[in-house]
Amino acid sequence: MKNFMVVGVGPHARRTHLPALAAGQAAGLVGSVCGVDLLGATDVLVPYDADDGPRSLPVTLIEPFDSRLRALPEAVRRALDTVVDGRGIDAVVVSTEPAFHMVYTRWALERGLSVLLDKPLSVHAGCSVNPEKAEAILTDVDEILECYRQARHRFPQVMVTVQSQRRYHPAFWKVRQCIAEIAAETNCPVTSIQSFHSDGQWRLPHELVDLSYHGFNRGYGKAAHSGYHFFDIVPWLLAAGETSGKELDTVDVHAQVTRPDDLLAQLGVQDHDHLFPGFAARNAYTESELRAATRSFGEVDAFISMAYKRDGRTMALGSINLVHNGFSQRGSLTPAQASLYKGNGRVRHETHTIMQGPFQAIHFHSLQTLNDGTPSANPHALGNERHIEVHVFRNSKFRPRWVKYVGLDFGALTTASVSEVALPTQESSRRRATQEFLEYLIGRRTREEMSSELTSHRRGATLMAGAYLSMAQQWTGAFPVATLDFRAAPEPATVPLRRGLEAAR
Repeated sequence: MKNFMVVGVGPHARRTHLPALAAGQAAGLVGSVCGVDLLGATDVLVPYDADDGPRSLPVTLIEPFDSRLRALPEAVRRALDTVVDGRGIDAVVVSTEPAFHMVYTRWALERGLSVLLDKPLSVHAGCSVNPEKAEAILTDVDEILECYRQARHRFPQVMVTVQSQRRYHPAFWKVRQCIAEIAAETNCPVTSIQSFHSDGQWRLPHELVDLSYHGFNRGYGKAAHSGYHFFDIVPWLLAAGETSGKELDTVDVHAQVTRPDDLLAQLGVQDHDHLFPGFAARNAYTESELRAATRSFGEVDAFISMAYKRDGRTMALGSINLVHNGFSQRGSLTPAQASLYKGNGRVRHETHTIMQGPFQAIHFHSLQTLNDGTPSANPHALGNERHIEVHVFRNSKFRPRWVKYVGLDFGALTTASVSEVALPTQESSRRRATQEFLEYLIGRRTREEMSSELTSHRRGATLMAGAYLSMAQQWTGAFPVATLDFRAAPEPATVPLRRGLEAAR
């Protein structure tokens, strides 16, 4: 059994990582678990819900520090080293504010500790308005990849895997399989891919300023909150259609966004006064004060277009459209949870439309109607929170043996093996991501069998960096398109990024 340290025990860790580790303890894969968090952010004992009932986690508290530091402050390092040595820690879960992901991962690798890393890999305060901060996202990833390479030389079994749960989702397995089948038979890659995600986070005007968790006040927003899942899964799907001579090598990225100032133009203070009796008593700001306070805040919604190229020729067109300000089931002035992280009427609407030339079209739909924590009585019912479908169309006139249409629902997408039933839900997929990491640590799984090792994430980081670079360049009045190297692992690591940036300018 392996002993774990969870760095960052906020709402996400309590909802996802701690219950998964508790399940690992019940399965005999995990030994002791402890937490680390900032002074003032939590208590020394954190409660959370596990499958077998409420539990609590002992937490070591550390002093806050500047996210711009490249290494942990000496006092923080000593505190973490003491926990590692005293508790015999084998692995670390990094679940902090994303701006701190790299510094904790670098420390863990220097100690030879394996890491389960939350998304996104890296982000920098102000990256949606400062091109240098946007560039640093990809520079960070190249540096941590080199750090990982060196750590593996010293500690051959060390592992860094990224919690990108869509790679563990049966519906995405099916989509990737369909793409690979047509590519193998026709040599046709994916020629267009459109992705959309909305989570219905209705944030009221005063909450733009007062609520920081998953907020916009650090100069980034939706693209860093949940956007990385799509920056990751799109290249993962594109790769299934790449064949010899048709590998993608560059990408042009252009982002258009709304920020809080735009949100206030859509529904302002007076509108909310009309919509919610009692709003004026809760809102301490005039509209002009809100506009001034949020001027350099990050994006609320982002519509991002891509041209994926090979030798200067466009092989695929794409879009990743990310929406906080979308359909919601929030109806109250006072949120049920202060952070707005989950619940409070947030619902997920996600679609992917994939074309593979004249041969295949795939439509993926995952559409919730509510997300209040109440399980559905009928998981197959149309329109409930488990509504998910994949529709596959093939050119049966060209290949008569191809089935012209296959529709897959929740039941058809559920896969079963001797050891588990894999449900096509995000929660089930997150559990499988953690389970895979645990199996590697105890020797039940090889490195080659890992689905989301850090080394496979450079393309996703490239798209995220490109999106923020496009936003920031527009903010400063520069050319709005970012052109970046899209090879999976270019060498030397930082040179192609600089070339792409210089070309964009």
